[in-house]
Amino acid sequence: MLRSSALAFILATCTASCAGTMKGGDAAGGGAPSAGGSTSSGGATTTGGAQGTGGSTASGGSTASGGTPGAGGQSGSGGGGGSGAATNSGGSNGVALDPPSCPTVSSLPVRLVGRNDGCAVPGVRQAWSGTGFVAAINGTGLLFEQDGPSVEYTVIVDGSEQNKIVTQAGRNAITAVADLPSGEHTIEVYRRGEASFGATTLYAVEADGGLTMTPPAAPSRLIEVIGDSISCGYGNEGADTSCGFSADTENHYMAYGAILARTFDADVSTVAWSGRGVVSNYNGEAGPTLPDLYERAIPDDETSIWDFAGNKAADLVIINLGTNDYSTDHDPTDQSFVATYSALLEVLRAHYPKAAILCTVGPMLSGTDLDTARANIAAAVATRVSAGDSKVRAYELTTPNDSPGCDWHPTIATHTAMASELAPIVTEMLGW
Repeated sequence: MLRSSALAFILATCTASCAGTMKGGDAAGGGAPSAGGSTSSGGATTTGGAQGTGGSTASGGSTASGGTPGAGGQSGSGGGGGSGAATNSGGSNGVALDPPSCPTVSSLPVRLVGRNDGCAVPGVRQAWSGTGFVAAINGTGLLFEQDGPSVEYTVIVDGSEQNKIVTQAGRNAITAVADLPSGEHTIEVYRRGEASFGATTLYAVEADGGLTMTPPAAPSRLIEVIGDSISCGYGNEGADTSCGFSADTENHYMAYGAILARTFDADVSTVAWSGRGVVSNYNGEAGPTLPDLYERAIPDDETSIWDFAGNKAADLVIINLGTNDYSTDHDPTDQSFVATYSALLEVLRAHYPKAAILCTVGPMLSGTDLDTARANIAAAVATRVSAGDSKVRAYELTTPNDSPGCDWHPTIATHTAMASELAPIVTEMLGW
């Protein structure tokens, strides 16, 4: 996927297990088994297609006519890390970039948020954390038709968060919200869980008791977050460390990147998967690393390449990677980490020539592992700066991981503190 003349990205070759013992008491960004992306498409969502408290499943007649159900994307470990589509010679800095595959051409009456593709025409596929849509209606509710696994969504109505919804697996009509006062409303629907729960395909969005309207325009600012389980919001709703990986305790809307984006009235696009590292996945688990997945619209489909040129470029990219590389006894060499991280920065700069890039790690590592990760991130950034890139910066995140949630992952309170710590740095870099 990502290609540089200086480097062929390294895949982990150790046994595909993420149940290893963490060293030195450090918690890993990948967390417990299954956090590395080996969950089934249903994940840990409710059984029997039970609905969340945010609304009941809509009855038949609300679905759109025509079109064949898409596959909804394959769930699993994130693909075999193959080469995907053929590359072209584009890009700057001597980096070859993959061309987009099946860019989204949608007639849906919504503004799509996050990465998506049109490989399931007439539907729109989405999978990354926080993906979703924004709709405007003049009516009393909103329904949408979706195919894919059971997933959980955050629903926002006129700026107010509602009860989450849990969809049924398969192709169904789903009530996002009902029984609103008749009139104009803005409704936002965002995926809470990460891509390992499986891709979904959106086929139709309709107003209940009225009509859909032109959705609000996108904010002028876009933040892209690249990371692991921390950036996904893994376990941030867990009461303590005893719980494991589950859809029920993962809430991307309350992860630091999404909170930070709302602070600056920006959209957020999160490209993160639990257990993934820069060179080494959690406990050396085999499979694609996050740099291998970076250019994909649907991460477990190696042929699904995001249409960078056809979509708004990020104004700010935050990278929070390295926790999984250094949390168990599968540390990469300093040379391989710095080279791979540097190559990722090259690819980001090729896609986003004007973006500010903020590189950090935390808050789950400590001791010498944290020191090593910070030093190697700083070395990669120094390589870019020495090449004349003045808009990339390394930052040492200091927010403590107090009172952690599931598998020692940061809670919503910690995510909120992380966003508060990063906000002035963002202001300094971008003047926001």
